[in-house]
Amino acid sequence: MRRLPINLLSSVRQLGLNRPPLRLSHSVLSLPRLSRFYATESSSKEHPHRLDFNAIDKKWHEYLNNPKDLGDLKSKFYILSMFPYPSGVLHMGHLRVYTISDVIARFQRMRGKRVIHPMGWDAFGLPAENAAIEKGVSAKEWTEKNIDSMKEQFRLMNVGFDWDREIRTCSPDYYVHTQRLFLKLYEHGLAYRKESLVNWDPVDKTVLANEQVSPDGTSWRSGAVVEQRTLPQWFFKITAYKDALLKGLEVLGRGWPKEVKTMQENWIGLSKGTKIKFPLIATGETDLGGYTNLEVYTTRLDTLCGVQFLAISTAHPLALMAGETEEYLRKFLLVSGTKWDKNSKKGQLIMGFKALNPLTNEEIPVYAANYVVDGTATSAVMGVPGHDTRDNEFWKKRGPHGVPAKIVVEPIPDKEKKKSNSENGIFKDPGKLNENCGKFAGMSSVHAQQAILAELRKKHLAETYANSKLNDWLVSRQRYWGTPIPIIHCESCGIVPVKEEDLPVVLPKIEKLSAKGGNPLASMKEWVETLCPKCGGEARRETDTMDTFVDSSWYFMRYVDPHNKELPFSPEKANELLPVDVYVGGIEHAVLHLLYARFISKFLHKIGMWPSGGDQKNQGEPFKWLVTQGMVLGKTYRHPITSKHLKPEELETDPETKVKKVSADGESPRASWEKMSKSKFNGTDPRECISRWGADATRAHLLFTGPVEAELLWDEDRIIGMHRWFDKIWRHISTLVDKLADPGFPILPSIISRPVTMMTIPPEDHKLFTTLQETARDNSFALSKSLSLNTVVSNLIKLTNALTSSHPEGLPTLATTYRVTNELLRMLAPIAPGFAEECWERLHTHVPTMAGTRALESTWPWFILQGESLGGMTSCAVHIDGRFKFKLDVDRERLLRPLGEGEQYVRTLMTDVRTADKLLNGKEIKGVFVSSNGKVISIVTRSAKKRRPPPDS
Repeated sequence: MRRLPINLLSSVRQLGLNRPPLRLSHSVLSLPRLSRFYATESSSKEHPHRLDFNAIDKKWHEYLNNPKDLGDLKSKFYILSMFPYPSGVLHMGHLRVYTISDVIARFQRMRGKRVIHPMGWDAFGLPAENAAIEKGVSAKEWTEKNIDSMKEQFRLMNVGFDWDREIRTCSPDYYVHTQRLFLKLYEHGLAYRKESLVNWDPVDKTVLANEQVSPDGTSWRSGAVVEQRTLPQWFFKITAYKDALLKGLEVLGRGWPKEVKTMQENWIGLSKGTKIKFPLIATGETDLGGYTNLEVYTTRLDTLCGVQFLAISTAHPLALMAGETEEYLRKFLLVSGTKWDKNSKKGQLIMGFKALNPLTNEEIPVYAANYVVDGTATSAVMGVPGHDTRDNEFWKKRGPHGVPAKIVVEPIPDKEKKKSNSENGIFKDPGKLNENCGKFAGMSSVHAQQAILAELRKKHLAETYANSKLNDWLVSRQRYWGTPIPIIHCESCGIVPVKEEDLPVVLPKIEKLSAKGGNPLASMKEWVETLCPKCGGEARRETDTMDTFVDSSWYFMRYVDPHNKELPFSPEKANELLPVDVYVGGIEHAVLHLLYARFISKFLHKIGMWPSGGDQKNQGEPFKWLVTQGMVLGKTYRHPITSKHLKPEELETDPETKVKKVSADGESPRASWEKMSKSKFNGTDPRECISRWGADATRAHLLFTGPVEAELLWDEDRIIGMHRWFDKIWRHISTLVDKLADPGFPILPSIISRPVTMMTIPPEDHKLFTTLQETARDNSFALSKSLSLNTVVSNLIKLTNALTSSHPEGLPTLATTYRVTNELLRMLAPIAPGFAEECWERLHTHVPTMAGTRALESTWPWFILQGESLGGMTSCAVHIDGRFKFKLDVDRERLLRPLGEGEQYVRTLMTDVRTADKLLNGKEIKGVFVSSNGKVISIVTRSAKKRRPPPDS
């Protein structure tokens, strides 16, 4: 290992890293040597003050549900959890996500931030409409009843939301602004109407989403065979922002999980390739409708000589035209053609026409196939069985029997030893064209692509093309319970937007929805018939409502100015409070919701509704830090023979072995961890859990069980561990309070608030103060940087044990015990706020200066030990632009300080040390990253190519 040069070491010493402890000043507290606190003597005694967790919840209920905003206006912190659909009942997944956001919010308030932590309801949608039909009530009544129920459940959790900012997407006060947003998109050419293929239920006379079509091609509700119809639909032109959306992922950097960014990159799917025209030959009665060529997009032009078929989407105009005269094709399009499946081998040969290979003039069959995506590029692909796995599988299943795959590209001889991208003998890498390629034989794939493109360009049969998988956003829904689209159709004027002063277009009241008859709005004559805003003539309202993703694409912006009646939000408020600092929600929303929200945010930034867009670097990105919590799984039991899901009451536990058996036959059940569901009998009602264990123990257990991003295996019986921890704290505080009642012990405010040094406290207090400082440092980092909330709880348990256990080196003084207990309760407050406040109140029973104070309103503990290096000097590997450069002895405590202080310490070192400056070669430091264990410093310079920092050592 390379060591730091001697001249660099001497320079480091000159920086003061090896200085003796700081000299005392009047601001540094010297703790009095008073009586010792014998925690071990009292820990085994039964104390008269026992815990009643339900009573604690009730006592602090109002205070915890209405947090005080004590922060500075200039130091905002916007923490947001994804708002729920009001189903009526919270589940453990809700409890987890909202506990996470509440912990962060309470921590940031203690840091002095002005915290925005709002809540609302994603209240429109098909589930409410279907429930209203089934229960015979109005969708509005059903939704509002569920909201009231869920709001009360939230309050049982003692989560500190800002209910003054509450929104409901189904309220006209909210959706009037969703309609304004639609009109803004329409004004800028980003909202448009066009004919589109949809799934049509001929019995219910309504459009079905793909998810509502059964695998056999029938409607999930009526059972009718689903038809494909072309209907006029509304779209948002999100494709106009594809480049900005891709570039924005780079801006987000480490703030977003790599997995989510990759999913969005793949969804947008930019690629550069070639559009090729394959001339068509009619071979039957099919009317080609003016088509003379079939355009196909490819990124592998070098395999053109190996094309053995073409495949078009089931919605391609040529497939639909051929289906009018070809019975087998028509049936295929009706039954198998309703869903796209990239792994499907389903397809139907089109008999009415063939294609010509523009390079070889060979006739090629054309198939309608499920694996071809409609709407992207040309909705048609080349079938090259010799060089593509999916094409090969399709050809084996649908192609002529016994016709082998044609090989046209082979590995380059001097690269054969290298690992090639082959699968089942199919060579998929670029290589060298073989004798099957005529005059292009012997060329490398790169040179062949250029030569083939030049050849086809002469015939006007090819052009380069940048393709994206991203489609424009279909926002039309033929449903009642959604935001009405503010458009009027006039025979004279065409499509006319509703005037601003006539908004909102309010949903008409329907007391009882019918299961039949298609879109309910279309049958409401009084509502539909209106006057044209332009000519005053008779006209009709648009009867489609908007996709609920439109409502949720901007709701986080409404929170910053929720009572503004004239605008969705004021530009000033947007500049002041956006973007969201931390956004918490499930990874299942990685593509649709998060992509749509990014699109709308960038659009509103561009048109000046959010002028700053955060800042120039942020580029209108709505969420700086995305936290995707893992799913909560429940233990699921199945019968080993029938695989039937078993209810808890169908199982019994052996009292000795603790092994579960099926009550009916004594069989051993199969156990697994699965997503909680009523049908699997593995769910847990948060209300019952909180009633049994208390809100704080439930919260602490949720956080302690595993990392935020990991799946959580829910085992309610283990919450007893949190009860035991709380009981230990409570007994400790009760005993401490008895000792503090001694009038001979002066409790001074300075004992709590001022920093100390090792020189000003007794030697027997050093170890406990060191543990306290390490806990405060690690938990500050975890709550502000890594969000390792399970380690926050773990660290507090360790501090509790240190506080209440025996000390061979000598028991800590009563003053130190009091001080450390105070800091423990401050750090516990965001995790278990009710219990922490109860302990805080009891601890200060005999401390007049602390009477009436609150743990949650105190300051978060930072550096209790002033000028001390807890970890001492440690050797650390320094990497510059991804390459190891030297070893450096650093102050570990200063290096690991949170909230940017550690990074600033490194910047100072690199500025002051001459050898380090030479290694930087005059480059500006762009970023400093310190591994969580303090063993690796990764420095990235501004002119360097992007490299990933080294992993933690």
